[in-house]
Amino acid sequence: MDRSQKTESVAQLNAVFKEVGVVVVTRNLGLSVAQSTELRQKMRDAGASYKVAKNRLATIALKDTQYEGLEEYLSGPTALAWSEDPVAAAKAAVDFAKTNDKLEIVGGSMGGEKLDEAGVKALASMPSLDELRGTLVGLINAPATKIARVVSEPSAKLARVFGAYGAKDAA
Repeated sequence: MDRSQKTESVAQLNAVFKEVGVVVVTRNLGLSVAQSTELRQKMRDAGASYKVAKNRLATIALKDTQYEGLEEYLSGPTALAWSEDPVAAAKAAVDFAKTNDKLEIVGGSMGGEKLDEAGVKALASMPSLDELRGTLVGLINAPATKIARVVSEPSAKLARVFGAYGAKDAA
């Protein structure tokens, strides 16, 4: 990598760090190409990104962002996962690490709050933004459904009564 490529890589990472909601630092302990591809696919499916970056370049890119302080996790063969959804990257990384012992969660940060391994795992156990939206829509729709049922129920009872009288008179 020449100097211009390094500068461009730092600028791209810095732009990412200024926009995302969570950054998770992982340690790769010999992931094969197939395993790495599978991890990247799971990250994409979750709406997250995963990148192996040189520790020194990532440290430079962290400057002047809310993720300063993650430098202490950047030692050895590390990679970064991030997403705008505060839960997606953590959830995808933790789920993959459960089935593959070659990926280790080191730590991370959500906004300005630094997280250790246990914090990232706790974050991963929370519902994602889409799940929360679904729950809210369900809660909002529930009263409307109940109101519609309450409004239509008296007329339905009345129709059943008239139907019963009509069947009685016909018999």
